[in-house]
Amino acid sequence: QVQLVESGGGRVQPGGSLRLSCAASTSTLSYYAVAWFRQAPGKEREALSCISSGVGSLSYADSVKGRFTVSRDDAMNTVYLQMNSLKPEDTAVYYCATDRVEICMSTWDLPQQYDYWGQGTQVTVSP
Repeated sequence: QVQLVESGGGRVQPGGSLRLSCAASTSTLSYYAVAWFRQAPGKEREALSCISSGVGSLSYADSVKGRFTVSRDDAMNTVYLQMNSLKPEDTAVYYCATDRVEICMSTWDLPQQYDYWGQGTQVTVSP
């Protein structure tokens, strides 16, 4: 079992930044790829980024490429999502997820691939 807990959400003005954290209950998170998703009201869950274990190969959705950066600190059992240049359309609940494989698969952007999810953290971008 892997328990994931997101934190770091909040309210920010357009153009601002936030850093989200995804903390795991187990040190074995270092062995797993971790993905970030978000879901806005009335919309489907959207894949944002994935980081593999080890040297951590990275994948990004086009909608956040250049603005969001995923990273991991295995000593802290934590994966981060640094979000810059935030826009009102980034408003959503943000989730991290893992399916306990080492690398981000070609299907990393499919929510149904993941077995373990955090509870989500709300990000609101507004003036």
